Amino acid sequence: MQVYNIPTGAIGTNTYLVFNEDTKKGFLVDPGSYNSGIAAKIKDMGIDIIYIILTHGHADHIMGVEGFKADFPDAKVIANVNEKEMLGDENFNMSRQFGQPTEIDADIYVDDEEELDAGGLLLRFLFTPGHSPGGMCIYIPAENTLFSGDTLFQASIGRTDFPGCSFKALEQSIHEKLWPLPDETQVFPGHMGPTNIGFEKEHNPFV
Repeated sequence: MQVYNIPTGAIGTNTYLVFNEDTKKGFLVDPGSYNSGIAAKIKDMGIDIIYIILTHGHADHIMGVEGFKADFPDAKVIANVNEKEMLGDENFNMSRQFGQPTEIDADIYVDDEEELDAGGLLLRFLFTPGHSPGGMCIYIPAENTLFSGDTLFQASIGRTDFPGCSFKALEQSIHEKLWPLPDETQVFPGHMGPTNIGFEKEHNPFV
């Protein structure tokens, strides 16, 4: 498995390109804005994008969906079923405040612990509300890898002062869904640098 971090958007959201080297099939995580250069590079690499996965519906994680969907029309947009309202409301997802009103209806809505195959990579979706009503993380057990969106950062957590947020729910999500993962699980968050579960269990001051 190969993972490339591509910061996108006004506040540098970590957009990830992930693919299976053997099958050349992959997916994008949280396209915060569209960049034609990124799309061209993906095509040059011969990667078949089959999914565009949204860890949650805030503007800085979704405003590139339309552009990448145009470049990769067969890619299915995936989100948690509890995020449908936010994705479809430009005020709730705050994209209007960013000057790019965006409303999305995902192609596939997943629930907690649901799994999908991504070109030979088994993805498990963990429902982790708190930063948003339908926040989720993408866990790849065989690779000991987690894409945590804005649920968990390096020595920090996602904000809980937006509409639909809850610190109590976020804390519960982290303790119940993320701390049981192996300590060596590498975490790729929505902002800031990578970390791992063991470090965060020991050193994260917020949970």
